[in-house]
Amino acid sequence: MAVVIRSFPRLVGDPPGPFYRVRVCGRKRRDRIWEGWMEFDRTDRAPTLRTKRETTQPNLAGLEHWATGLTPVYLEGALRRARPDRDVAPTRTAGPDTVPLGPVRGAVLDPYSVYLKGGDLLRRQLAALSRDHLLAIVRAYHLDDGDAARALTAAELIALIVRRVSEGRAA
Repeated sequence: MAVVIRSFPRLVGDPPGPFYRVRVCGRKRRDRIWEGWMEFDRTDRAPTLRTKRETTQPNLAGLEHWATGLTPVYLEGALRRARPDRDVAPTRTAGPDTVPLGPVRGAVLDPYSVYLKGGDLLRRQLAALSRDHLLAIVRAYHLDDGDAARALTAAELIALIVRRVSEGRAA
């Protein structure tokens, strides 16, 4: 029997819609291992979308713990996996109560908090991101003086972020 492990308060979707309410569901298999998946209910009451199995955990507590670590970025990917059309989302945002899909969105990491653990760690984590994610970080944390960052390469954006964050921490 399936159980709801966690429901998310924010809607997920791509502007202008549709938007989805998200929950993590799970069930105990015959081998006593728990498996979990995501379910997406459209706000307009269209059929529910479901991912295939997203995780297996040794027990219910493990599945609950896994569900607490899910980020907006993970939810975006899960929605893409659940959608039959797997369309590419627009890059506009719809407001504070939505998590937008698409390559340009709010920052996927807080460079200041990562920098506290070390500049090298920040560089490594930034290097794993796309150029669009780097630009989103620059915009979200106001790390440039205008639109100049749009012309920078990924390597230059990483250098800019690290430099501005280290300057901000020093100040």
